[in-house]
Amino acid sequence: MSLANRHVVVTGGGSGVGAATALILAEAGGAVTILGRRADALAAVADQHDAITGHVADVTNRAALASALDDARLASGPIDVMVASAGISTSKPFHRLAADDVNELMSVNLMGVFNSFQIAYDDVRKRGWGRLIAVASTAGLTGYPYVSHYCASKHAVIGMVRALAQEAGSTGTTVNAVCPSYVDTPMTSRTIDNIVAQTGMSSEDAMAALTSANPQGRLITPKEVAGTILWLCSDAAASVNGQAIALDGGEV
Repeated sequence: MSLANRHVVVTGGGSGVGAATALILAEAGGAVTILGRRADALAAVADQHDAITGHVADVTNRAALASALDDARLASGPIDVMVASAGISTSKPFHRLAADDVNELMSVNLMGVFNSFQIAYDDVRKRGWGRLIAVASTAGLTGYPYVSHYCASKHAVIGMVRALAQEAGSTGTTVNAVCPSYVDTPMTSRTIDNIVAQTGMSSEDAMAALTSANPQGRLITPKEVAGTILWLCSDAAASVNGQAIALDGGEV
């Protein structure tokens, strides 16, 4: 498939799933804008493909995000595809959670998607073709211990995706979520380090615990998530709308 003449924006594009997505969509011909908080990480990704440009912006800062996207539009035109990949995760037993823990995850994982989608929505609905894609999680489809606040944030994203899909359907824009289980990214590495620190478990045992629910017994790769996002951008997925697509080896 080709994304030629399409302006693609990927939040959280400096690492992990966001970086892999930026690269695969650039290879498909898209003009790709990546957003993130770290200029050095964005530059490292942009250096890998001429079609990728980085802009520093925090998805929780609506004004800064809007300003960065205005700059991106000047360079690459109106937005055709918004991939909301920015996200964070922490873990605590429910009885130890503070309101600040919940608010922090909601700010990034939910409001970051809301801000990104809403700013892009005027572009895509006026152009008669668009893709709004959230990188959610199987934590938005089921529950896991010690991450109730993370599960809540991802369930909220999927609810928003399903509702917006009903509104956007008549505009030629599809709205979907991709829901991987644990992905082989720095975020998962930090999760493993946290398990080791809190339990005394070895890194190998912590990895085994994370992958035990996946019938394939492994982490999902960033390229697998990116490939699904690429497919959602294709004409073959034109009728896929309001879906939460699990990438989990059959876990959920």
